[in-house]
Amino acid sequence: MEPFPKATRSELTALLIAPDRTLAAQFAASQSEVRACQILSDLKTYPSRQTLEIRLKQLHPDLVIIDAGTDLRTAAEAIQFITETGLAVQVVGLHTRNDSEALLTCLRLGACEFLHAPFDAATQREAFSRLLRLRRPEPEIPSQPGTVVVYSSAKPGAGASTLAFHTALALRGSEHKKVLLIDLDLAAGVIGFYSKLNHPYSVLDALEGAGEPGSADWGALIAGCDGIDVLPAPAVPYCGAIEMGRLAGLFDYARAAYDYVLVDAPAIFKRSSLMALSNANRALIVSTGDIASVHLARKAVQLLDRLGFPKERFQVVVNRVNRNDDVGPAGLEKLFRCAISSRLPNDPLALHRVLTLGRPLESGSDLGKGIRELAAGLIGPVSVPAGQKPSARVH
Repeated sequence: MEPFPKATRSELTALLIAPDRTLAAQFAASQSEVRACQILSDLKTYPSRQTLEIRLKQLHPDLVIIDAGTDLRTAAEAIQFITETGLAVQVVGLHTRNDSEALLTCLRLGACEFLHAPFDAATQREAFSRLLRLRRPEPEIPSQPGTVVVYSSAKPGAGASTLAFHTALALRGSEHKKVLLIDLDLAAGVIGFYSKLNHPYSVLDALEGAGEPGSADWGALIAGCDGIDVLPAPAVPYCGAIEMGRLAGLFDYARAAYDYVLVDAPAIFKRSSLMALSNANRALIVSTGDIASVHLARKAVQLLDRLGFPKERFQVVVNRVNRNDDVGPAGLEKLFRCAISSRLPNDPLALHRVLTLGRPLESGSDLGKGIRELAAGLIGPVSVPAGQKPSARVH
């Protein structure tokens, strides 16, 4: 799997088109000091429209820097073509001097900046800073930090992924909030399958990115699905370790950019799940009503209690409830020694329609009503005050 291209907050990628090789050399020399732009490809002639389009789609540069002095007419045609393609790329005009005709022509056709020799370092830094803000704007910060909720099963197959996915859709629809869904099951995540995604990047790319997650092009990392943002699990199963600091950094960035961050984690006894819970505001431990799952859920509650997680920060959700389950509600509460937050009905027909038709869960179904109630329970005061870290940590 190709890692997400490393970038810093002061770096943009560019396609350089410069028939004037002296001008190209001067610009390249200036970048050795400014270090604001990484040239992905250097074209020595003005390309045809077809060649230019192919290069843009292959390289996905942030910028196209084009020589507007050698042949202004040809450069102007290229600038107009780039702006008409609708691709997310900014254009910068390049010249040997501060030529007013070339400057006005470039800006009128859609260029965002115009640079000319001699290339002053301070001027370039200001220009590339403006381009960076255009290309990678800061996320809109909610008035309050977002809430991170971890979904983890007591026993694999209990339905935590299904509940995380459909609760995310319910949260987005109920209050029109910004919602991010993270699939942290790096070896066997199914959120990408549920949401019919074919996305080149994954949560692993966000975790392996340089520095803080916000330093990478977040818009390229995430995928959209029915109004929510998704960081899916990698297509190739990953069984390596996760660094605690990177996971905490990802959660902190997501809190600042989203109202709700739902994390689909592996079974609760996995180290990555305990790490996620230690950085979350609350967690839902998903169990079914059969004896084996109830036994493991009880062990999970005991484990979290020994690790020092306050009981108000995690809840038990009983999924796929049937009338003939081995243990009833009163018996479950006695076994877990904590309240059962939700009991969701077994509704295989509703889930079958979801998977076969590729549509969200019907709100009128029994399970759809139960998930709406579950989502409503998450909208309220969180147990960890803003700006404070949870006390328990798993290393």
